[in-house]
Amino acid sequence: MGLCFYCTFLLASSCPASSGEGPGPAAVLPHFIKSPPASGHRAAAQPGETGPPCPFSASPPAVRTMGGPRGSVLLQGLCVLLILLEAGSQKTSGCARWCPPKSTCVNATTCRCSPGFSSLSGEIFSSPLESCDDINECGPPPLVSCGRLADCQNTEGSYHCMCSPGYALASGATTFVNESENTCQDVNECTSGQNPCHNSTHCLNNIGGYECRCRPGWKPVPGSPNGPSNTVCEDVDECSSGKHMCHYSTVCVNTVGSYKCRCRRGWKPKPGFQDKQLNTTCEVPAAEISFPTWTPPPGIKSQKLSHFFERVQELRRDFNPDLAQETIQKLIESMDEMLKPSGDLEAMDPSERHHMATHFLLGLETVLRTLAKAIPRASFTYRSPLDTELSLMIQEHEDGNVTMGQTHAQMLLNWAVATEPSNSGPTVMGILSIRNMQNLLSNASLELEPEKKEQLKKIHRSPVRGAQLQLLSAVNVVFLSNTNTEKLDSPVTFAFSHLENPQPKKLGTRQELICAFWKGDKNNGHWATTGCQTLGTRNNSTTCQCNHLSSFAILMAHYDIEDQKLSLITKVGLVLSLLCLLLCILTFLLVRPIQGSRTTVHLHLCICLFVGSTIFLVGIENEGDQVGLRCRLVAGLLHYFFLGAFCWMSLEGLELYFLVVRVFRGQGLSKWQLCLIGYGVPLVIVAISAAVKSKGYGYILYCWLNREDGFLWSFLGPVIFIVLCNAVVFVTTVWKLTQKFSEINPDMKKLKKARVLTITAVAQLFVLGSTWIFGLFLFDPDSWVLSYTFCILNSLQGLFLFLLHCLLNKKVREEYRRWAGRITGNKYSEFATATSSTSHHQTQAHRPSESGM
Repeated sequence: MGLCFYCTFLLASSCPASSGEGPGPAAVLPHFIKSPPASGHRAAAQPGETGPPCPFSASPPAVRTMGGPRGSVLLQGLCVLLILLEAGSQKTSGCARWCPPKSTCVNATTCRCSPGFSSLSGEIFSSPLESCDDINECGPPPLVSCGRLADCQNTEGSYHCMCSPGYALASGATTFVNESENTCQDVNECTSGQNPCHNSTHCLNNIGGYECRCRPGWKPVPGSPNGPSNTVCEDVDECSSGKHMCHYSTVCVNTVGSYKCRCRRGWKPKPGFQDKQLNTTCEVPAAEISFPTWTPPPGIKSQKLSHFFERVQELRRDFNPDLAQETIQKLIESMDEMLKPSGDLEAMDPSERHHMATHFLLGLETVLRTLAKAIPRASFTYRSPLDTELSLMIQEHEDGNVTMGQTHAQMLLNWAVATEPSNSGPTVMGILSIRNMQNLLSNASLELEPEKKEQLKKIHRSPVRGAQLQLLSAVNVVFLSNTNTEKLDSPVTFAFSHLENPQPKKLGTRQELICAFWKGDKNNGHWATTGCQTLGTRNNSTTCQCNHLSSFAILMAHYDIEDQKLSLITKVGLVLSLLCLLLCILTFLLVRPIQGSRTTVHLHLCICLFVGSTIFLVGIENEGDQVGLRCRLVAGLLHYFFLGAFCWMSLEGLELYFLVVRVFRGQGLSKWQLCLIGYGVPLVIVAISAAVKSKGYGYILYCWLNREDGFLWSFLGPVIFIVLCNAVVFVTTVWKLTQKFSEINPDMKKLKKARVLTITAVAQLFVLGSTWIFGLFLFDPDSWVLSYTFCILNSLQGLFLFLLHCLLNKKVREEYRRWAGRITGNKYSEFATATSSTSHHQTQAHRPSESGM
């Protein structure tokens, strides 16, 4: 400091005087070597000064330097050098060396952060551990404001503002600093060519952005992301997806990005509408669709049928194509009313009912096929309160298989099968399931195809005469636009639901589930299986496949297998019994010694059996596929005479009871009482049965009582009662006979006693009808042991009666000898017979005859 002061002092002589003389050497020195003010900032020049002020201007008068002017210059240079060295030394020793980056030195102990940076202590700090970090002017909290539609972007040591995405400055610049410079406005990416939307989409500008949206009638491709720039679209088929707004009287036709509504074939737009528009509404011309003519067949007399066809004529007269759906519903309700179980349909002859069923099903199919074309909807289902169900499908031409169904039935077929050959109008498919058709189709026969007959014949080793049928499912009327369905190009598969029934037995038995269809002809109708096969049954549903269409149903068929051996035994036994019964009748009428109440019972028993067996042998088999008057008459006569035979069997038991149990306690019934019981009781039973259900006499296979609705019990009930009563009499009789044999002759040999008792007991089995017990236990027709036993015993009942009442009776044998003597002219034989007869009467007074028992 002394050196600097000295030089300064020396240089003071060169400073201008206060009088304002020219500048001295000090004027040429740089101003930064001058001592800085105490504040640390450079001093500003005073007004009027031409140079830096001389710090020593107030010093004493200048002293002249040594050596003159040249020495003065050297001295000044040396001083300047010294001053510079001293200033550098002062600078080095007065500033802190530890100031961090982004800062400047203030003095030896403090530093200052550069603009845009700050330390924990602020702008100025004195701790060597602190650092200058960037100040985030954008916040939070923000220290600056960029204005609306703009975003603040921080930079190192500073910041700038940018318009938000989708916006840009009006000037075209990209950044700005002050809010006052904000001129951000929306950018239309769709018109500026900046959007990368796929050509299948539509660009939609939004405020601050854009969107790639599918056009109306288009949708994003499956798997395509739904975003503003990568969405890819495809056409929407509004017709198949059901998203169209076409009126139900039109057909939807898909177009690229849209659709059209076209009138169905045969329909036309309503007034005020045009075809192939989105709002097209159509109507069917009245001249195109009309209610078909449907009249009852001639010769049918039924109040229910008459009322039904009157209702049909009313519907036809008031038919309006726009109300076809309501017309169909009313038709089904009228049909249900006609088919209710109570009515006069059951009183019709089976041939008339089956002919009516054929006419009814064909007419119903035609009417429904026609009216379905007037229904504007593509599908229609109606289910009546009585469970009659109709399903319709009305569509334009399609390819491949189509399935339709409902509760009772389902159908799978090829679309080409359903299409009408002329291809005019929409294609109609329909299934009508009727639960109450049993009233019209009862007692219908089954026509088996030859292959099926041969198969059953090989299984049972006997021909099949027919089958007893049980209707398990609804009758399903199937109809298409194509009316030529007798032979289809491809088969149709059905699945029919039916009632629960015991599972069909294994192949080789008489019972099985079959798929059958109703086959009508001009005068009648019957079930058939030709062209249909049963594929399987599961969960009360049977699957069938047919190569034609008709009215189908699931039937339980119980085949009537004709056992030729059993048939031969029956015929031979009946012929032999008829001869024996005829001899019995002649014997009881002509042999006077045996006349009495018991003979009267024997006589009328043989008469009933003879007449009944004759009718059975001649007319039991029904001829044809219908039950006619002849068959009903045969069934009624068989019912009466066989019941009469059992009534006389009961009187046999009653007479036997009086003879054995109540002997010597009074006589039995008189002849007129016996006839009243023997012929009156069966007459009452047959009269009541005929009055209750006259159609119960006769069915398809035999002229006998129909098994439906328990009508067979009008015969089985009395038979069971009589057989049980006679069984009691039989046991009582055998027991009493055993006692009487012991009382009459205790010394009778046991073998003889057993022989007589056995013969008498066996004979009474046939007389009292106890052999019918085998028939009552014949529940299974396949039980050949019971079948043969029952057939042999009952077909030979006349033979047993002849043996018991004629050949084993001594009086009858003697009368036979006397007749034989008259015929041959043998007087000795006649005399011997008379003598024997007298001796017999004398012996009879002392003990009863064994044969008489």
